[in-house]
Amino acid sequence: MTNNSDTALCNVFVYGTLKPHESNYAAYCAGKAIAQQQAIAYGELFALPMGYPAMISGHSPVKGYLLSFPDTSILESLDELEDYQSTRPDSENLYNRYEIEVFDLERNSLGLAWAYFMTLEKVITFGGIAQLDGYWSGIYSCFK
Repeated sequence: MTNNSDTALCNVFVYGTLKPHESNYAAYCAGKAIAQQQAIAYGELFALPMGYPAMISGHSPVKGYLLSFPDTSILESLDELEDYQSTRPDSENLYNRYEIEVFDLERNSLGLAWAYFMTLEKVITFGGIAQLDGYWSGIYSCFK
C-alpha cells in the first residue's frame, strides 16, 4: 500500500512575491506551506515595472525558495494569481507553469517542483530589466 501523503506533496519554486517576507507570501503561502528552504533553479530573471519579477528559460542560477505544500490544491490559487490557465495557449497566459528541477544552495538536486515562467516576448513587451545576480526583492526593486 502506498502512502498518499508522500505522493501528494506539492513542491513549488518561488522567486518573487511569493517568497517569505514578500508581498504575496502571507495571503497565499503562510500557514499552508509545510516546509520551505532556500533554493536555486536555472533560468533568467527580470524585474518588471509592475513591481514583480519574471523568469524565463535559461542557464543562470535564480535564487528563491522551495515551498512544500501538503497537496496540489495550492496550485489553483497560485494559477489564479499568476494568470495561468492550462487550457489556454501559452501566449495567452501571463505566466506558464512548468515542472523543473530545483537545487539547494550547494547545487544538490532537491527534485522536481512547479515554477512559473513568462515568455521572453512578454518580458520584452513589459520592459523587463535583467537581474544578473539572479535575485529579486520587492524591497529593493529597481522600480521603487
